[in-house]
Amino acid sequence: QVQLVESGGGLVQPGGSLRLSCVASGFTFDYHAIGWFRQVPGKEREGVSCIGGRDVNTDYADSTKGRFTISRNNAKNTVFLQMNNLAPEDTAVYYCALDRGYGSPCQLSIAGYDYWGQGTQVTVSS
Repeated sequence: QVQLVESGGGLVQPGGSLRLSCVASGFTFDYHAIGWFRQVPGKEREGVSCIGGRDVNTDYADSTKGRFTISRNNAKNTVFLQMNNLAPEDTAVYYCALDRGYGSPCQLSIAGYDYWGQGTQVTVSS
């Protein structure tokens, strides 16, 4: 049974940093692409960053390039999203998601992902 559990969200001031974690179980972790997405009420869920199976690639939304970094620790079945220089517009619920394709590159379309975590709230406010 595939399970994804996010953590690390919280309240941070503008310019601050947070590191989100996505702990995964129920599949061969390092062979699958993992994506991070975010959603605010009334808006569509959008792709933030992703890492491909066997780390074949990474990708970032234009709004997060240079500020966010995605990484994977296969020994801990965990994908991290380091978020620096946070801004109020980064406020959202952040979700991680799994692409069940085996060894696939990642992409930032919601349609490419099959399993989702419950999300963690990130609030950037002074």
